[in-house]
Amino acid sequence: MDEQQVIKPHRITLQNRSSLQVAGVSDVIAYDPGEIILETSAGLLLIKGSELHMNHLSLEKGETGVDGRVDSLTYSETNSSARQAGNFLGRLFK
Repeated sequence: MDEQQVIKPHRITLQNRSSLQVAGVSDVIAYDPGEIILETSAGLLLIKGSELHMNHLSLEKGETGVDGRVDSLTYSETNSSARQAGNFLGRLFK
């Protein structure tokens, strides 16, 4: 039986640069207080900031929430070599 991947709609809601809600999340690639890398239905999403904390995560629903100071949101295309955080960051900043 072939499994079809369901593409979830992608949506970002940012309030006061301190409360971020993201829909369409399929995986968390990397996470630390300074940056979070998410695989979304719109590509890889790099969230940079300080004191970042994921307050909830549901991969079944494709949703997450982030608290802390959000300084930037950057997208990159998803591919198999980019799934490793080090390779992704190296390619992003070339």
